[in-house]
Amino acid sequence: MFGIWFFFVAGACAYGQSTHLFRYAHSQPEPHPRSVSMQFFEQELERRSGGRIQVDAYFSGVLGREREMMDMVTTGALQGTRGAFFTDANPRYTIFMMPFLVQDWEQARRLMYSDFTREINAGAAANGFHIPASGISQGFRAHTNNVRPITSPDDLRGLKMRVPPQEVYLLTAQAFGSNPQDIPYSEAYQAIRTGVVDGQDNAPSNIWDYKVHEVQQYLTITNYATGPDPLIVNLAWYEGLPPDLREIFDQVSVETIRFSDDMNERSEADYLARLSQVLETTVVDPQGLEEFAELASPVYEHFIDKGVFSRDDVEQARRIARGGDEDPVRD
Repeated sequence: MFGIWFFFVAGACAYGQSTHLFRYAHSQPEPHPRSVSMQFFEQELERRSGGRIQVDAYFSGVLGREREMMDMVTTGALQGTRGAFFTDANPRYTIFMMPFLVQDWEQARRLMYSDFTREINAGAAANGFHIPASGISQGFRAHTNNVRPITSPDDLRGLKMRVPPQEVYLLTAQAFGSNPQDIPYSEAYQAIRTGVVDGQDNAPSNIWDYKVHEVQQYLTITNYATGPDPLIVNLAWYEGLPPDLREIFDQVSVETIRFSDDMNERSEADYLARLSQVLETTVVDPQGLEEFAELASPVYEHFIDKGVFSRDDVEQARRIARGGDEDPVRD
């Protein structure tokens, strides 16, 4: 860690006082849509700021796991990240991960680009973060495993499944009847290969780009959940920008997240097609999806009881997603 910190400090000193260095890192590899979108971010931010903001971007987890990168943004060793620990910024982001909250990309966009989400973004300031934009986390989640095809919750029962290190995914996996294992996604391939777990679930892009398909036999499409993808920025760094650069930074951030969402939506079908060529693929029918959704109801009650979000929040989010609230897409 000292070496990384020294490198950052030395790098900052190499720039003039009028230049603001934005150090950014995430875990996805360079070809991944998230990485491509951040290359767009780097180019556009440096161009529009006239070089007054310089971006150093690190991909493929070269600076550590997602937990470590989030902690570095908290302390200011990094200025930005995108990844799994957005609830550090605001626990209310949990609502976007709830099972069967949205049904497709159109609904997900309608919700993520709404005033409802902007309010949650703004709430991150209380915890020391600036969230200029939040999008959709890479796509809808699909299950893979090495034991059997999954057509209903009964088929998941007892399977050891790798899940992200977030309570909502642990509880959802338990509700579906599986035995969840909290393992960083960078270690999922090895955990599956060695039999530590039977399978996992994630967006198709991650399943492919992390090569998880190489050690799995079955793919199951449920589209049971997606999640938020906020650009998480150290608030003190952001507040140190002149007003004109803050405006440029926020504009480029919004465009970057929309660009990322566009890429993820376009590429999802391609990733699924590639995965279906190498894995036995099952699309769960409406009856099976209804069974999964019924099992997930207690997960909502858990977070409502904890006060993470309210029942009104859930109802409002569903109305917005389904087009029932007047909440135009803007920014």
